Amino acid sequence: MLKVAVSGAAGRMGSGIIKKVIDQENMGVVAAIEIPDTPLEGKDIGEQIGIGPIGVKIEGSQNLEKALKDSGADVLVDFTIADAAADTIKRASNIGVNLIVGTTGFSEEQVKENANIIKKNNVKAVISSNMAIGVNVFFKVLKDLAPILNDFDIEIIEAHHNMKKDAPSGTAMTAFEVISEELDRDPEEVGVYGRKGIVGERTKQEIGLHAIRGGDIVGDHSVMFIGDGERLEINHRAHTREVFIAGVIRALKFIDSAEPGKVNNMSDVLGIN
Repeated sequence: MLKVAVSGAAGRMGSGIIKKVIDQENMGVVAAIEIPDTPLEGKDIGEQIGIGPIGVKIEGSQNLEKALKDSGADVLVDFTIADAAADTIKRASNIGVNLIVGTTGFSEEQVKENANIIKKNNVKAVISSNMAIGVNVFFKVLKDLAPILNDFDIEIIEAHHNMKKDAPSGTAMTAFEVISEELDRDPEEVGVYGRKGIVGERTKQEIGLHAIRGGDIVGDHSVMFIGDGERLEINHRAHTREVFIAGVIRALKFIDSAEPGKVNNMSDVLGIN
């Protein structure tokens, strides 16, 4: 049985992941991690998320290493916030626990440090800005289209719920990075984040990124390739967080076969590189 620990266990994503994991054959939840000194400490995570007791007590992250060692966790799933996740990645990998991370908002420095730590500790890892299976097909389509439409203007628009803290979304940034790489453009030079005032004519090299926040939008992403007289739009819309959880389950099934010391992404999981 694959022994799964979940960080951010009582949150919207964490609780959904736990519910789905315990329904799988050959998987089980063995540890539930929450914020340091959480008032939920010691409570059964199953009771907390409304599925009845499952015999797993909530632990504050100040006890992360002990909780992982005592439970014998094989893999830790993290959907929290960037700073907390970066700390969790370091501490979990230092004791040999594999990682599946869907947290977004990592700085460039944190991305590099995460990769270095995973390589140093030779653990298996999947880190993705979006675990939805359809979104990762979306990335593949963008990768294939960008060289064909390299003389079109490119704009990226994303929309999320009003509680999302980072902008643009990690998914929009991944789309931007995929397109920039395929077109051999430096993201630091070509990214334009919204527009205001007299900004001058649009350059052929720039790629626009625009963030919308409101209500309970789960996640919408659109990339517009705009030419003279025609426009091609590639869209992905998530109607429910279940799409992200389905991706996590695919990643959990993949983790045993992952290459140690490498940061795999969902393209690796789905075999669509």
